[in-house]
Amino acid sequence: MKVPFVDLQKQYQGIKEEINLAIQNILDKSQYILGPGVGDFEKKFAEYLGIKHVVGVSTGTDALQVALRVLDIGIGDEVITVPNTFFATAEAISLVGATPVFVDIDEQTYELDIAKVEEKISQKTKAIIPVHLYGQAVDMDKLMVLAKKHNLYVIEDACQAAGATYKEKKLGTIGDIGCFSFYPGKNLGTYGEGGCLAVSDDGFAEKAKMLRDHGSAKKYHHELIGSNFRLSGLEGAVLGVKIKYLDKWNSQRRENALRYLAELKDVKEVILPLEPEYSRGNYHLFVIRTKKRDALQTFLNEQEIQTGIHYPIPIHRQPAYQFLNLAPGSYPIAEKVADEILSLPMCPELTPEQITFVGNKIKEFFSR
Repeated sequence: MKVPFVDLQKQYQGIKEEINLAIQNILDKSQYILGPGVGDFEKKFAEYLGIKHVVGVSTGTDALQVALRVLDIGIGDEVITVPNTFFATAEAISLVGATPVFVDIDEQTYELDIAKVEEKISQKTKAIIPVHLYGQAVDMDKLMVLAKKHNLYVIEDACQAAGATYKEKKLGTIGDIGCFSFYPGKNLGTYGEGGCLAVSDDGFAEKAKMLRDHGSAKKYHHELIGSNFRLSGLEGAVLGVKIKYLDKWNSQRRENALRYLAELKDVKEVILPLEPEYSRGNYHLFVIRTKKRDALQTFLNEQEIQTGIHYPIPIHRQPAYQFLNLAPGSYPIAEKVADEILSLPMCPELTPEQITFVGNKIKEFFSR
């Protein structure tokens, strides 16, 4: 039995007529850059999140970069984040001229260890970027109290967390700015690249809109030095269709996660993901841990079960950040976890039979 990591083709077939109609509408009107396709989605997503503004941009990476620029963070500033995230989180900080400062993670949740944040705060610190990794929540109440104490901005990296909640609040709406990615494999993904900022402050929203369009609020009148971070009308149209299915798809992911937990609960060699009591995750990824990760991954691949590692090399160990001079062991939990994590197939379209098959093959591996 083949088990894909995600099944975007199956998802497309289920909403094909709506998607094709939405795309054809953009083609018929030739409104390819921003336009009503993007505006309609921004309105729908803002209503869904329960926030005043959504500003569509070209990627999740650009959402983070624009958020930092909206807050005037740049050269000489420091921004606190975690080392066990996709490279873009730190990259966005560097792209605006600031320096990423890493904090180790909680070994049970894999999220930012808030108890270790304060020791990393300096006079140069301007913001904290918590990453809601795998679609589970950072403990935002504790983080917001700490940020307020030190007068720091909070930019939520919710790129994997569309639809997930923290104590009934949608992730991405609790800090000063929330950032989302609409990469195709995300819970809410488009058919190319896309991202957005979620903003309550009117001034921040207006500035973000200018920055995404060459610093312009009116064509050929440039108040800021921005860039081209615009979301295309075609991508907006796709997202406008998909947004109404997000809760359904997230519920299916949660059901699949429960099936995995039931299948693997007695496999003592495997550490299963923990959902904190304050988090209702969207299970963007279902990540297990085992000391035999590499051998297990090879075995599952031989059984035609696709897996992934999110992420195999912590950012501080990447060649691009060697200038920070952070030696191995600087963030021991993040480094330990990176050697043991394995992402199993996870998408709404997985069948119970596929999950049982994956579970049985993992049991077979450890029983050998």
